[in-house]
Amino acid sequence: MPVSHSIKHVVQVSIFLLLCSVGGAEVTQTNHLDIDTLTASQAAQRICAGTLTSGQLVTAYLERARSRPELNAIEVLDEAQALKAAREFDRRHLSGQPCQPLGGVPVLIKANIQVKGLPTTDGTPALRNFIATQDAPVVERLRAGGAIVMGITTMHETAYGVTGYNPMYSYKGEVGVRNAYDATRIAGGSSSGSGAALGARMAPAALGTDTGGSIRIPSAFNGCAGLRPTVGRYPTEGIAPLSHTRDTAGPMAQSVFDLALLDQAIVGETAITPLSLKGIRLGIVPEFMANQDDDTLAVTRAALDKLRAAGVTLVDVEMPRLKELDDATEFPIVTYEVRDGLGAYLRRYHTGVTLGEVAAHMASPDVMKMYQEQVVPRRVPAAGGDSDLNPIYEHAISVARPAMQKLYRDTFAKYHLDAFVFPTVPRVAPEANSHVTDAELFQSIIQNTGPGSVVGVPGLTLPSGLGEKSGLPVGLELDGPEGSDTHLLAIGMSIEGLLGRLSPPK
Repeated sequence: MPVSHSIKHVVQVSIFLLLCSVGGAEVTQTNHLDIDTLTASQAAQRICAGTLTSGQLVTAYLERARSRPELNAIEVLDEAQALKAAREFDRRHLSGQPCQPLGGVPVLIKANIQVKGLPTTDGTPALRNFIATQDAPVVERLRAGGAIVMGITTMHETAYGVTGYNPMYSYKGEVGVRNAYDATRIAGGSSSGSGAALGARMAPAALGTDTGGSIRIPSAFNGCAGLRPTVGRYPTEGIAPLSHTRDTAGPMAQSVFDLALLDQAIVGETAITPLSLKGIRLGIVPEFMANQDDDTLAVTRAALDKLRAAGVTLVDVEMPRLKELDDATEFPIVTYEVRDGLGAYLRRYHTGVTLGEVAAHMASPDVMKMYQEQVVPRRVPAAGGDSDLNPIYEHAISVARPAMQKLYRDTFAKYHLDAFVFPTVPRVAPEANSHVTDAELFQSIIQNTGPGSVVGVPGLTLPSGLGEKSGLPVGLELDGPEGSDTHLLAIGMSIEGLLGRLSPPK
């Protein structure tokens, strides 16, 4: 190498290190960073090793987030604060601060989880001006693990739905949050923006919430991984509620390894390692295999064949009364509990808004109708009119749900299962139009994610492939016994290694 070229190279390197030390790393070398394939785990390792800076990483994701406005995935992109936090992290890291699990890695937060200084809209117009005065504990713990909060993601209004077709968000007349792989399709919900943003590689990780499938459905539709933890594993303070019986926050990310990293930061447990698939027993429940479209059926069959070949034992399982018990619990519990829960939240955090005002100013006709006709008056449709929800709820919470929990426990024990396995959603993402609010489609989308949510067990979804006809992602879910979260993640890591990760959207 010529001397003059060597000197020029040394000067360039010195300037680069100087930029890092003064917080200017976000303007250098971002063109060489492949965020389409990068995971949060890999990013944290590279930052720790000094081959990547948080400033570079945050800048690259901010650029990607700005480039896909048609997805309506981001409600608030907190660019200035994210870059400031990244610069501060890089300065501390260069001064010798020990590496952290999520050190310097940007994350996105769903709009019903409080982030200090940013709006917590819960996806509804009445809360546009509610600014959180403190972080929710789940956000605090991610920050303590070194994460950089990059912004707030969009969602189905008040989390009361599974499509993300929320008229509060639109781009050039196109309503609702859109799918990362095909913007004419829905993103799923209610953690719609988190799923779409991850699928589009706007961030390596995000937080969502899940009451009946709200983490797992958008993860499946957008080709990413998501964990609904056992209810009670994560704190719920600072999160707008639907159902205290069923609600939980949870991580969403590019890989199961990333989910484990986020879970570790939130819960404080030791690192999780992959588990050998040989000897793992997974149950096949007929109700969860029903009503699949062609793409989902083909991708799921291929995934199950690979699991068998890898040594997994697939067990045919019977769960008598599953649908009967689910019908008696799923909707009565949410419809009853949201009125008291959300009303108390609005008062506790001094939002300046009442439940009645939220219901009166909703953007989504389907959600408004549910609140005004069922949630607020506590009435439900019935033959010849409507019925009082109170006795229906009492039966659901004191009789049907305990029976359903026992059914799950007994089934796991009888068949010696590590988990159930099934397609997360029995169909690929449908087209985004007003018909996605139809009750029949809602039931179809939530068919497999709802029952485990009622029981409170952990559910893990990961990509199993792209549909041959649609080109859209298909998700594979594992539902394990209560408290088996780390075991489920360890199995999921190995299944992810077997099935591989999806190609990014074109």
